[in-house]
This record gives sequence, structure tokens and C-alpha cells, in this order.
Amino acid sequence: MALLLLSLWLSLVSAQDLSPRTIVRRNYDIARVSGTWYSISMASDDMKRIEENGDLHVFVQSIESLEDGRLKFNFHFMLHGECVEVAVVCDRTDRNGEYTLAYLGENRLLVSETDYRLFVTFRLQNIRNGTKTQVLALYGRLSELKPSFLHRFEKVCKTYGLGPENIISLSHQDPCYRYGR
Repeated sequence: MALLLLSLWLSLVSAQDLSPRTIVRRNYDIARVSGTWYSISMASDDMKRIEENGDLHVFVQSIESLEDGRLKFNFHFMLHGECVEVAVVCDRTDRNGEYTLAYLGENRLLVSETDYRLFVTFRLQNIRNGTKTQVLALYGRLSELKPSFLHRFEKVCKTYGLGPENIISLSHQDPCYRYGR
């Protein structure tokens, strides 16, 4: 069994190529986003919110498409030296790939693009006390993605006015990972 899982993992790693033909930017099949994910990178126009100790410095564990159309994220983060898990459920809107949630203000969460198999990029728009913040998150099915995915994320960020100085890497930064997620 262990050998079978190892060979499956190795085949996924070796097949980890970004194929522009498989990238979906609309008409999402959200059920295909369900499953285990890893935080790869984040970007924001308010860096203090995504840097260590920021309120949006979280690590994704999984995403689940619920039967009623909502989207459930399971995250974890460090709080006072302890690994804390939290579930966040986003409400579906009338627009495909768009969700809302109440967390430190009003939020719109949009799927930016995905290939379902290896990566997904989300865009969060937060309005809190009249201040707008945008955050982009790149998640991978593996804990590390090839540079082509990171370059693509940089290009997506650039379309929203975020440069390399606005991007942080989260690969291998998850403090809860050593506790077995």
C-alpha cells in the first residue's frame, strides 16, 4: 500500500507542469476544487495583514464544496505558540466562482483561475472601516509547485496592481505542518 501511494505521489510530482490549455478562468466546477490544498504564496496591497502575525496569515488545509453551494475552507495558524484550526464557510453569490463572507469587515472571495489538478488562485476583497484590501492566494495540491506556477501567480498579481514586493512565499513556512496538519 505504501509503495502504491509513493508511486502515485511520484507520478503527480513528475506530471507537475503548468499547461495553459487546462487553466480555467470562468464557468468553474467548484466541486473539483474540493480536497487537500497547501498554501504556496500570498500577495496583498496591505502586507502587514499577510505577514507573520497578520490576521490573514493563514495556511489552508482543505477546501470543500458544500451541497448548498457554499464553500468551506479549513485553515490553521499559530496563536500564542499553539496551532489553531478554524473553518470558514463562504456564501455563494449569483456569480459563478464568487462568494461572500463576514470576517473583519465585508469580503468578496473570487476564484481567479485553476486547473483543478495542481493549483488554484483566489482573490479576496476586504472592506473594513472604509479601507479596501485585496489579497491573492495561490494554493497547490502539493506543498511545493514548480517555478512556472509562481511566475504565473506573479503575472496574475500584476493584473491587480501587485508587484513582487507584495508577494510572500508560504511554501515550507507552515508552522503547523510539523504537527501533522
